[in-house]
Amino acid sequence: MSGTSEANRRGSGDAGQQMWMACAVALLLGCAGASAPQAPAPVHYSVVHVDSFPSLVLSERRVVDVYLPPSYDSAGSARYPVLYLNDGQDATALGLLPTLDSLTASRRIPPLIVIAIHANDQRMQDYGTSGTPNAQGFGARAHLYERFVLEEVMPWAAARYRLRTGPAHTAIVGSSLGGLGAFDLAWRHPDVFGTVGAMSGSFWWRTQDGTAEQRQASRVALTMVREATPLPRLRIWLETADGDETSDRDGNGVIDSIQDTDDLVDALLARGYTRGKDVVHITVQGGHNQETWGRVLPQFLIFAFR
Repeated sequence: MSGTSEANRRGSGDAGQQMWMACAVALLLGCAGASAPQAPAPVHYSVVHVDSFPSLVLSERRVVDVYLPPSYDSAGSARYPVLYLNDGQDATALGLLPTLDSLTASRRIPPLIVIAIHANDQRMQDYGTSGTPNAQGFGARAHLYERFVLEEVMPWAAARYRLRTGPAHTAIVGSSLGGLGAFDLAWRHPDVFGTVGAMSGSFWWRTQDGTAEQRQASRVALTMVREATPLPRLRIWLETADGDETSDRDGNGVIDSIQDTDDLVDALLARGYTRGKDVVHITVQGGHNQETWGRVLPQFLIFAFR
């Protein structure tokens, strides 16, 4: 038998003896009452699905998903900032869950709660500007959706989950018409929402469909900003994409989605908002779709909760 083989045998015997001793020590410690190893803390957000949320205001049942941070069950009495999401049915397409997991794990945002409110077949009537349907008659239920969120969803969420309250800890975001609806809710209720995000927001929303000049002049959100008294103080994050649409109603070479958002930002700056601090507008390559909005969602979340 070679020396190498004998050394290997000795090594194997030593390793076996060490393992036996380790097991014996572990058994003795167990008998002495040593605690078992703790399971690793969860690293993923969990989702509570409410498939039949009753609404007296809307006279119907709605779907709501609640995203809870990994630490929620083990954090005792800890409370969390909250984000309300319009078009909650798009959360998967937006990549919301992996985005929350990643940003929270890397500490780019704190743990937070997300209340994702699904739209239904009344979406074109629920989203818009409260009390002001557009030229086509859409948005007729926006005032009821506003009440649904403020009077039913938010009190339910506050009673059931450990939310931090007040505008400093409360944000709302949406895309397209849901972005307009989010902006309208926050603008009308700065005592409730401190931050709002609108991805490809429908700021074209207008009350007249005549000439290009009439359509420009009757944009509702722009009028709201120009005429607000007192002026709401919010943090506003806006995104548009170079492929949102092809329409250019005044022929100036800038698509309406970008121009409408630029005009809204200019109105905010004229009223005393500060670019980069109170209001942010980014334009990205992409389209009017969830894939593009999912790519920019991390930027909004960092802006809102950092």
